[in-house]
Amino acid sequence: MEGGETMKIGAILQACRERAGLSQEELAHRMNRTQPCISKFENSVKVPDAFTFLEWFKQTNTQEVAVAFLMGMDGLTILQTLLPIVGGFVYWFI
Repeated sequence: MEGGETMKIGAILQACRERAGLSQEELAHRMNRTQPCISKFENSVKVPDAFTFLEWFKQTNTQEVAVAFLMGMDGLTILQTLLPIVGGFVYWFI
């Protein structure tokens, strides 16, 4: 992934966690990770593997955000339009 994509991923991951009302510690516990690991993903220090990427969206109940990102929607559009309505509909094929 290019640097710009990595930055988008971190911001999207953080926004999804915050939208779910979870602290970094709570999400870390759910994902069997440490809080510093979650922080590294959100700050784009570390790039999540495919399993972690999908598990993050599952644990934050934001699967549609993963679909939008994987289908090429840019991070800013996701943050401005999709995240405010997360929960209204969910795609269960992830």
